[in-house]
Amino acid sequence: MSKAGFTRIDHSTAEDWQLIMAHDQQYLRELPEHLLRALAKMGEGEQPYQVTRLEHCLQSASRAEQAGADEEMIVAALLHDVGDELALFDHAQFAAAILKPFVTPRTHWIVQHHDIFQGHYYWQHLGLDTDAREQFRGHPWFDACEAFCRDWDCPSFDPAYSSPALEHFAPMLRRIFARPPFSLQETPAP
Repeated sequence: MSKAGFTRIDHSTAEDWQLIMAHDQQYLRELPEHLLRALAKMGEGEQPYQVTRLEHCLQSASRAEQAGADEEMIVAALLHDVGDELALFDHAQFAAAILKPFVTPRTHWIVQHHDIFQGHYYWQHLGLDTDAREQFRGHPWFDACEAFCRDWDCPSFDPAYSSPALEHFAPMLRRIFARPPFSLQETPAP
């Protein structure tokens, strides 16, 4: 593999950045496969829930699909907990950061805040404020995030629930991540 010539970024050249950008474009094309592998890994090993973290994500995405959600939101439901293994205490921010360039600001916001909204259903057991989501009351996407958690995230720990395999969602994920990154364009916030 060709390497950039600089050892300090302030000594880089246009040619260095052409090489780096070509590498990054290839990585971007491979990102869906990296994400699918990360999701598959969430199904490995002993876990304390009734279902694996992968199955939880599959159930969430399946519920979104059955409810008629658009493909972007189905993929967001699939990936909402992908940060569990690498960012256990800030998994929502992690997942939202991965999705941000490829989804609308609304979808990004929902994933970014889903952990606080989900806390409404169990934080009392941890001595935390179950009404922490109220700080966002009045936000234009409050109701959508509340529904995401209530209807798709919260009930998706059920071993009796039958959800499609990861391969079912793979084409959707590939299409969402094939979009030109929104983060390179101007996107208005609410």
